[in-house]
Amino acid sequence: MNMFKYISVTYLLLLCLWTGCSEELREATLYNGTPPGRVSNVQVENLPGGAKISYTLPRDQDLLYVKATYVLPSGREMEVKSSYYNNSLVVEGFADENPHVIKLYSVNRSEVESEPVEVTVEPLENPIWATYRSMEAIAAFGGIRVMAENENEKDLTIMVMIDSLGEWVPALDNIYTSAKNIDRTIRGLDTIPQEFALTVRDRYMNFTDTLVVKITPLYETALPKSRYAAVVLPGDVGQGYQSTGLARMWDGDIINWPNISMTDASVREPQWVTFDTGVLAQMSRIVIWDYPEYTNSGRLYYFGGNLRNFEIWGSDNPPSDGSWNNWHLLGTFQSVKVSGLPVGQQSDEDYQLANAGLSYDFDVAAPRVRYLRIRSTRNWEGSTFMAIAEVQVYGDPR
Repeated sequence: MNMFKYISVTYLLLLCLWTGCSEELREATLYNGTPPGRVSNVQVENLPGGAKISYTLPRDQDLLYVKATYVLPSGREMEVKSSYYNNSLVVEGFADENPHVIKLYSVNRSEVESEPVEVTVEPLENPIWATYRSMEAIAAFGGIRVMAENENEKDLTIMVMIDSLGEWVPALDNIYTSAKNIDRTIRGLDTIPQEFALTVRDRYMNFTDTLVVKITPLYETALPKSRYAAVVLPGDVGQGYQSTGLARMWDGDIINWPNISMTDASVREPQWVTFDTGVLAQMSRIVIWDYPEYTNSGRLYYFGGNLRNFEIWGSDNPPSDGSWNNWHLLGTFQSVKVSGLPVGQQSDEDYQLANAGLSYDFDVAAPRVRYLRIRSTRNWEGSTFMAIAEVQVYGDPR
């Protein structure tokens, strides 16, 4: 019995030693300290703020990737890697159009680098400048409206600053976006003449010049939801479920079922609902929180009965027969997904914007009204029913 134990222990020790040695031998066999060959036939395509570099890969069997290193004018050291499945890479982050030297390295699976191949790129104008030149800022209700073009759909920040005792300090919010057509409103500002400074920067901390404008934000206040009331007139569409309701559009819940208004999906032609804001006012805008549908990939906006093309009408005294007499068009709107992704897909920016509520400004020349009608002509499904979680109306009741 003791002899058996001795043999077993000895066998296990020998097995462990053999396994360890085999592992070391295996690692020694895999490690390759010989530098791989260098890339060749290097071609440069200069791009806005960067360049695409194409090349022919070396024939090394254990090649893992190609690496580019360079230094931005700010002194920031950059590194870009591209798999051996590719034959090109893109370098970005340049603020100027001067020549810049890029070093290309081939790297094998042992992280051994080749000698560098140096190539010079001359980036085209950084996209922040085209956005800066297109930028416009105008007065909006409770703030300023900023519009600009981002043709290359780059990740940009528009910094908005206000003059405070002779120094520029950040306003309430910056604008972070990759949208091609930028159209944002910064609100919560006092209705007095103010100077605003706007500058554009990219994610590499490159800045444009500063646009300075003097703007007087227009007055508005949130009309209290406690005074809202559902109105059902002849011709108004009904609800699609007993558990939903028109009055749930102002219950303070922006996301949960069944605290929403979901109208009858069997009505295929344009449909509308009516409600009373409880106060006669110069209406400035409405914020609509669409209901995000449950899907396998999570909660999804720009989907189903979310409003896509619609109108908002207002009246101070709507006729009891449900007709459109004495109704005034406050605005015709289209909900736009900033990412441009197909229906059923959304970016994080898409989700965050919709979850914060989509704001639609009314015609400033429209008369004072009290009652509002939402008329849906097309939703994101392609029909006309409405799935609205919450609304908030703003205006000047003075």
